[in-house]
Amino acid sequence: QSRLVESGGGSVQSGGSLRLACAASGFSLDDYAIGWFRQAPGKEREGISCITSSGRSTRYVDSVKGRFTISRDNTRNTVWLQMDGLKPEDTAVYYCASRNQYCGEFVYADEYDLWGQGTQVTVSS
Repeated sequence: QSRLVESGGGSVQSGGSLRLACAASGFSLDDYAIGWFRQAPGKEREGISCITSSGRSTRYVDSVKGRFTISRDNTRNTVWLQMDGLKPEDTAVYYCASRNQYCGEFVYADEYDLWGQGTQVTVSS
């Protein structure tokens, strides 16, 4: 019943933008921090961003800081990842995941409880 579903992936050229959505069904996101992860072919899953349940605090890894923006609208039960200035190295399957109210050590996948199925982002040169 409880699910997270990512959407908004696609193919763009270098420098382009995409906005990913993470929508919850079967439960309310307002008690949960949400992280975004990505996994490129042959690589480990990489935590890239997190937003606290209230939306008052956000976290980013250096590789995406200044290019990606995480946000949420708890009334819509949705978390967004706005990705600007995309680079080929951003190509990956992007996942959202839920955890407790706070982001903590946000890059570690084992801190998260529920995961979406992923959405593909492909950035070409």
